Amino acid sequence: MLATPGGLPTGPEWVYEVKWDGMRVLAEVTDGVLRLLTRTGRDVTANFPEFAVIADLAPDVLLDGEAVLLDDGVPSFAALAERLHGPVSPARAAARPATLMVFDVMRLYGVPLLDRPLDERRATLERMDVDPLPTVELSPLYTDGGALFEATARRGMEGVVAKLKESPYRPGRRSPSWVKVTHRHTQTCLVGGWQQERPGRSGRIATLLLGVPDGGRLEFAGRVCAGLDGAAVQRVLADLLGDAAVETSPFSDRLPRVDSAGARWCDPLVAVEVAHLGWTATGRLRQPVFRGVRADVDPAEIRREGVP
Repeated sequence: MLATPGGLPTGPEWVYEVKWDGMRVLAEVTDGVLRLLTRTGRDVTANFPEFAVIADLAPDVLLDGEAVLLDDGVPSFAALAERLHGPVSPARAAARPATLMVFDVMRLYGVPLLDRPLDERRATLERMDVDPLPTVELSPLYTDGGALFEATARRGMEGVVAKLKESPYRPGRRSPSWVKVTHRHTQTCLVGGWQQERPGRSGRIATLLLGVPDGGRLEFAGRVCAGLDGAAVQRVLADLLGDAAVETSPFSDRLPRVDSAGARWCDPLVAVEVAHLGWTATGRLRQPVFRGVRADVDPAEIRREGVP
């Protein structure tokens, strides 16, 4: 179940959680065996060996949560970047363990809970003993959304999710019963091409050419340069984009020379998230900054957020 962007709703029928800046993960235990899936169905069990303890909760359970890594007590999507794209050893995971912030339960002991109200699902979740599990926490619930929104702003966190107490769980659907309210503009885009750095630093990706799907077309949304310097970012992008390389531009319109010069094109299959300062009148992102690859996002779900 996905949250809908909007303003902060108020009233006794709502509860509020921190919007965790991480990777959405479904944790499913069947016959005592744990499997971790992104919401696109990709198996990431080997990416988070520290979550193996979830199998101790129950022989059959399906949990929804967010895998996070902390920098100075604040979730950092950038810190999580390498974990999104491949297995890590148990020793490496133990050196800097992630935490699964669990916020919902959809099945327990073979009993589906999807049609139960959030209040009831949450009560079921709180009866499960996660305290002995060092890498699992329940995402706290709050009743004062305004205070939580202000607190997350002060801490430099992403925002708040408001949820109706009576809401059922609808897998894969974007529901008005869950509302996300963020402190910064973000946009998930598809990469349609890239440009390399000047000669002398061959191979490094200097710029990503971004697009947003619109009715079967890939509309050009601008270029992003900031945030691409890290070695881990370069390694992940090189692997993903090299596998998707094509000969011609996937964008629906002809790009200006400054954007297309020296470009290498790719199938628009790699989703990335950028922070930005809004949209220009021509539909370009203002001062975008790369935040990370979104391996947990289905490209078919990507839409322009906000109005140019």
